[in-house]
Amino acid sequence: MRARMYANMRGINLGNNAILVVGGGIAGIQASLDLADRGLTIYLVEKSPGIGGRMAQLDKTFPTMDCSICILAPKMMECFHHPNIKLLTCSEVEEVNGSAGNFKVKVLKNPRFVDADKCTGCGACAEKCPVKVPSEFDMGMGMRKAIYMPFPQAVPRVVIIDKDNCLFFQKGVCGVCEKFCQAHAINFDQKPEEITFNVSSIILATGLELYDPVSISEYGYKRYKNVLLSLEFERLINASGPTRGKLLRPSDNKHPRRIVFIQCVGSRTQQKGVPYCSSVCCMYATKEAILIREHEPQCEVYILYTDLRVFGKRFQEFVSRARDEWGVKYIGGRASAVIEDPATKDLFVRYENIAEGKIEELRADLVVLCPALIPRDDNKVLEKILGLELNEYGFFKTKDPLLMSVETKVEGVFVCGYCQAPKDISESVTQASAAAAKAAEVAVSALVGG
Repeated sequence: MRARMYANMRGINLGNNAILVVGGGIAGIQASLDLADRGLTIYLVEKSPGIGGRMAQLDKTFPTMDCSICILAPKMMECFHHPNIKLLTCSEVEEVNGSAGNFKVKVLKNPRFVDADKCTGCGACAEKCPVKVPSEFDMGMGMRKAIYMPFPQAVPRVVIIDKDNCLFFQKGVCGVCEKFCQAHAINFDQKPEEITFNVSSIILATGLELYDPVSISEYGYKRYKNVLLSLEFERLINASGPTRGKLLRPSDNKHPRRIVFIQCVGSRTQQKGVPYCSSVCCMYATKEAILIREHEPQCEVYILYTDLRVFGKRFQEFVSRARDEWGVKYIGGRASAVIEDPATKDLFVRYENIAEGKIEELRADLVVLCPALIPRDDNKVLEKILGLELNEYGFFKTKDPLLMSVETKVEGVFVCGYCQAPKDISESVTQASAAAAKAAEVAVSALVGG
């Protein structure tokens, strides 16, 4: 607001300048909306077919237990329809030249093989498509077609063809989607497109990835069907997920009667994984435990933790409520192994009880691993393109992690969200607004000539 008032006093039209935001998760969306409302033109570049990021995959948010997509979807739509935001999905930043106030950006926009202006999102093409593959949005827990809508509330509401699995591209046969598309939106001849534009500043909000715990073989991930990652479980319990919110274990579709969460999988270790704490795991495990008790009141829930890292009064109260009102059982324990009974597919979790200093065992119908959250590999690409620095864990370095947490060593380039350091949704949104304010200052400074 201050930047806009200053611009108005000087008679400056902020719409004459532009800002690049890389990443369409909640942090990138918030930064884009803040800047667009100031009158600036925003290029929001997202690698995937739609915006929303990880938050779109969640069922609820902690500690309020509000519907995640109910909070996110209005922001996604506002972002899509805002006259000052130019949304570039299926796109990647290829090249950046120049300096603060005048960056020249080259973006590669990959083809959807669907005309976005014609597609109505009716879904007839996906309904008729004969090919089924695991859904990335459902973390492989559900299936999608070779032509598909990324998720029910996707923005933009335009389908995309998966070239690697489409029979037309792989074998030169089929084309059924083109036949049944009444809008005539299918275009197999679409080519990659290079887009070039100038911006005054850049905000990076590339988000996070989940550590793959396959290398931690003692937990049985990918070997045992009833061992899931926390985000896989989140999709399983979500009303828009593969089971429509029914809590069923993957091996036999039975309702589990005991579920065990294992914390710090691949985090706070120097051997397999990363040495840092991911900040949010204790909280989202508590949230998911409450969801289990809501869905299946007879189901017992255990959370095995090394240290219960919940900070702030409202988060401490959240855990206390989970323990006292919902009956969630917290055990200070280090899990050493998960063993499957081949006959029943039940799991036995062996762990060290920290308080008593002895080895104990829990039988479980389902085990949920809470893995380390790590920065995306996109950070390494952007590091080279923009001349930035990453720390030893792959997060973007800032001038000061506490006092200047959004400013990088390259003037005019800012960061926000999980790509800077581990943080939750509310912290990411706050930091996105801070990055937007700094980017707006650069825009105004460029327009007034100093």
